[in-house]
Amino acid sequence: MTLQNLSQAKLIVVKVGSSLVTAEGKGIDQIALNRWATQIAGLKAKGVHVIFVSSGAIAEGIKRLGWVKRPTAINELQAAAAVGQMGIAQAYEYAFAYHGIQTAQVLLTHEDLSNRTRYLNARSTLLTLVGKGIVPIINENDTVTTHEIKLGDNDTLGALVTNLVDADALVILTDQSGLYDSDPRKNPQARFIRQIEAGRPELETMAGGAGSSVGTGGMYTKVTAAKRAALSGAATVVANGREPDVLLRLQKGESIGTLFTSPHSRVTARKKWLLGHIQLAGKITVDSGAAHAVAEKHASLLPVGCIGVHGRFHRGELVAVLDQNGKEIARGLINYSSDETAKILQTDSHHIHEKLGYAQEDELIHRDNIALYW
Repeated sequence: MTLQNLSQAKLIVVKVGSSLVTAEGKGIDQIALNRWATQIAGLKAKGVHVIFVSSGAIAEGIKRLGWVKRPTAINELQAAAAVGQMGIAQAYEYAFAYHGIQTAQVLLTHEDLSNRTRYLNARSTLLTLVGKGIVPIINENDTVTTHEIKLGDNDTLGALVTNLVDADALVILTDQSGLYDSDPRKNPQARFIRQIEAGRPELETMAGGAGSSVGTGGMYTKVTAAKRAALSGAATVVANGREPDVLLRLQKGESIGTLFTSPHSRVTARKKWLLGHIQLAGKITVDSGAAHAVAEKHASLLPVGCIGVHGRFHRGELVAVLDQNGKEIARGLINYSSDETAKILQTDSHHIHEKLGYAQEDELIHRDNIALYW
């Protein structure tokens, strides 16, 4: 069931824009960061986990370097990011430390999210941090990106992270109130959109326009981010980050900004992605007990129930799960390579380390990464 508000969300990705983080490019707004940290501490006290995607490294670097405007050369942007990331990380650490909350800096590139092995590694890292009560502070790794691998903006990054960790919702905090059906600066009669289904074709027309002078995003990138997040069944809220206690009020179910609902259920979106968009890298044959557990009980696939490996594949690639008659019953993203899988066939999960000398995961394929094949 799609979220009609955020009151039931348990894992939220929050993205904040450069203009908010750096007070329109003047420098890190520590007071604003402190406010968000206080709100996130309040959410954590209610059992809501938060992953924070923050812009501002380049803008802060530009300020520290004394440049009067944002450069266009990629090497200068990389240099600004390298300088600015130091300040951003320190500022967030200070803000959250007041509440006794640890933070972790995570820098991602497009390759981290398109390569299946690195995708799973990034997912495991983020969920481990969240599980330990740590707030990940994510930014694009602008110090190494090029035009070929650059994600383009942190709205897109926020959506990709939302899908990566199967978050319930993406909250994009900006310096705008939300989405209007036309530009309110040009049309005094522009109508504010409180709620709309993500992905509707007219949204991109409504959202036309550029971003701020210190960032790369605009309402257009937020609309497309909401569309991307909706593919995994997540709702998106675009709201003004300067609204008092905006995150806490959203969690209580208050209508603030624009809510983009997803037309997909969480299961349907995951199933479509696994079954329809990636070629098979190999196959695993399972015994009758494992076949029943996966197909009927929606359980994870454990190595103890696997009796055969077909093809060569790497960790994170998509494989088919076959019963003993050769019938495909499911597909999933595997946690071990074909060579590793062959070594741990019919092995209890507690003994994986004995066979391999290490253990990536207890499951060969986690139930969250399995789609049943009917």
